[in-house]
Amino acid sequence: MERESLYWSLASTSMATQEFITHSADETIALGRTLAGMLTPPKLVLLRGDLGAGKTTLVKGIAESFEAASAEDVTSPTFTLIHEYRGPQANLYHIDLYRIDTPRQLETLGLDDLITNNSILLIEWGEKFARFERERDVEIALERVEDRVEQRFSESTSKRGLEGSPELIEENVRRIRITTP
Repeated sequence: MERESLYWSLASTSMATQEFITHSADETIALGRTLAGMLTPPKLVLLRGDLGAGKTTLVKGIAESFEAASAEDVTSPTFTLIHEYRGPQANLYHIDLYRIDTPRQLETLGLDDLITNNSILLIEWGEKFARFERERDVEIALERVEDRVEQRFSESTSKRGLEGSPELIEENVRRIRITTP
C-alpha cells in the first residue's frame, strides 16, 4: 500500500475519522488486513457504500487478518444474508441487509444471537435501520472514486532487443472513510 493516503480529522461531534485511498482490489484487501487491528471483539461495524464499492473486498482482508478465512473464500452474502467465518480470536459475521426492508424481516435473522464477546458483525446496508446507526462501534464508508482500464506498453528484452508488449492495467480507486464514535 505504498500509495496509501491517510489523514486524521476530528469532527465537532468528537468522532474520529480516518480516510484511505486504495488503487486496486489488492490494496483494498491489504487495508482490510490493517484495519482488523482496530476491530477487537465485540464490535458492530457498519459497511456503507453503493453496489460494487468494495465492501466485500475489504471484508476479505479483515477475514484473512483474523485467520477466519482466505480472501478467496470470502464472498458477498447478498443471497444468503449472513456468512460466518470462524477464527481463533474472533467469529466474523458478514451480513448483507440489502434485501431486508422491514424491522420484522430484520428480526427473523436473529442478529442479536450473533453478538457475543468474541464476535464482530460486519453489516452491509445497516444504515437502513436506525438501530444499527445507534449501536455501531465503527462505520466504514467506501466510495468508488474512479475505475479505469488502460492499455500500456511495457518494454521486455528478447534476443532481438527491446520490444513493446501491451499490458492491461486496471485501477479501481476507492476512498475508504472509517469513523469511530
